[in-house]
Amino acid sequence: MAFEAGQVITRRYLRGQWCTWVQPMRVISDDEMGLLLWQAAGSDFARLIDADGNTPHEVTPDQMRDPKLTVHTWQSYDVLLLMPANANYSVWWFFQEGNFAGWYVNLEEPYVRRHNGVETIDLVLDIVVTPQRQWKWKDADEFDRRIGHPLYFDSAAADAIRAEGERLTKLIEAGDCPFDGIHTDFRPNPEWPLLQLSDDMKFPSTARHD
Repeated sequence: MAFEAGQVITRRYLRGQWCTWVQPMRVISDDEMGLLLWQAAGSDFARLIDADGNTPHEVTPDQMRDPKLTVHTWQSYDVLLLMPANANYSVWWFFQEGNFAGWYVNLEEPYVRRHNGVETIDLVLDIVVTPQRQWKWKDADEFDRRIGHPLYFDSAAADAIRAEGERLTKLIEAGDCPFDGIHTDFRPNPEWPLLQLSDDMKFPSTARHD
């Protein structure tokens, strides 16, 4: 069953027993192109932070001291986000003051639907893309450090993740969908309120949304 346009759902990253990221997002569409979501700057999101101020970028969750999901305010960019079904990535369109400011490709496992949102596992390696389709890797050093860690991926899986990233960079350079200008003129409904995280949104759900 598809989510309904206008519905607010949560997008979560999981890592072993930990939920590392929670983002409330508004459904724009849910069809053969994928799940298209929106979040405006100023909305809530939560990330896993430990007692020393570390996030999973600095310390793997199993080494964190008293990690907790902590709510923050999403800054700088409004985000339109596409999660194609059965894909190992999501594509983000960034907007500033209504103007398209570039893409972001987040490599991640294919998402699982729950009754109140979607869950995926972040694959660490990302791609930042300018409006002129100039791109660069992001978090490549962190990606290399995580290879072989039991919570992450072995060398064979890392090679497959890199290969998927390289496939996507070819789409970027060629200006192929979804980097062909689609959605770059997106405008949200001005009456949509900023999104807030309620306590029941912060934790994974065991109920599937099939």
